[in-house]
Amino acid sequence: MADRRLELDYKPHLPPKTDYGIGIVGCGGIINDASLPAYGKRKLNVVGCYDLDRAKAESSARKFNIPKVYGALNDLLADPAVEIVEIAVHPWQQFEVARQAIAAGKHLLCQKPLSDSFAQAVETVRLARAAGVKLAVNQQMRWDPAMRAVYDLFDKGWLGQPTEASIQVSLGFELEGSWGAASPRFEVMLHSIHYLDSFRFLFGEPEWVTSRHTRSPLLENFRGETKTVTVLDYASGLQALSAVNLANPSFDPFVTFRFSGTEGAAHGTIGLLSYPQGAPDTLAWHSTKLYAGTRFEVKLEGAWFPDAFIGPVASLMQAIQEDGTPQTDGADHLKTLGIVEAAYVSAAENRSLQPSEVG
Repeated sequence: MADRRLELDYKPHLPPKTDYGIGIVGCGGIINDASLPAYGKRKLNVVGCYDLDRAKAESSARKFNIPKVYGALNDLLADPAVEIVEIAVHPWQQFEVARQAIAAGKHLLCQKPLSDSFAQAVETVRLARAAGVKLAVNQQMRWDPAMRAVYDLFDKGWLGQPTEASIQVSLGFELEGSWGAASPRFEVMLHSIHYLDSFRFLFGEPEWVTSRHTRSPLLENFRGETKTVTVLDYASGLQALSAVNLANPSFDPFVTFRFSGTEGAAHGTIGLLSYPQGAPDTLAWHSTKLYAGTRFEVKLEGAWFPDAFIGPVASLMQAIQEDGTPQTDGADHLKTLGIVEAAYVSAAENRSLQPSEVG
């Protein structure tokens, strides 16, 4: 008989009802490169879109067969066909859009970070709770095939108690001209937030955060950090490392991970090198407890971009149906955002600190 522990559960699961009307606010890269391609694959019901630049909304509507382009945000929010509002605007703009959508009684899927202001993020969560609407944040790396598979390996007992974790990234993205260049906080707030959230998904809440930031001379027009190292220390002795360089000029960029436990280890790559086009992750593992001496490899289906983007919206839909809580709901996101804030304090003050110090 086959060992069912070898069957990894890593693909997003859709709830029974998936025809909720989705209205898109903001038709930039993340919507066109990831959200809408993922939704198209699963035939989700995108009823309309809006952007301050109407030409962008019309372009998205043509490309993805979206039936309606709204002339104003109020028109989208007043449409009874829109049950979920997906907000894809800059972090410093998101609070005002979310506030209006909450007042209109719409459920929300917001981009990460919920805001570049922790206080505004807290207020957004409070408003949603007071209004009785569901609020999810698009921390979709939790549904990346490799991250989900590693979670399943730990859950099934292949690797034992977690002892070591690392995600190391060195990329040569074309970042000049990016809207994030003017932000005083860049890499951790807009990129490594994914890795820090994935560590929380896999291992829970850390006790200590230590972070160091710098800016590459190759990206001298950026105000914020472009190269960072962040370590999360856990009470169990586990240390989780995120090390990122977004200005690698060489011919050998990489995105790798390794997760070790008391009884095994898993390692592989994340398919970011062709961003925004997705590429498959790779994963290999061994266990000293189960099939000792055997090295396993699996060909994972799907990719972080765009396939993982179905995860947050599916979780939100399930929460609406069951009157439950989305996996990446606003309150959960505040814990990730607390680690991000702690990373900035750590780098500025050259010390380790606990996330509760900034909450």
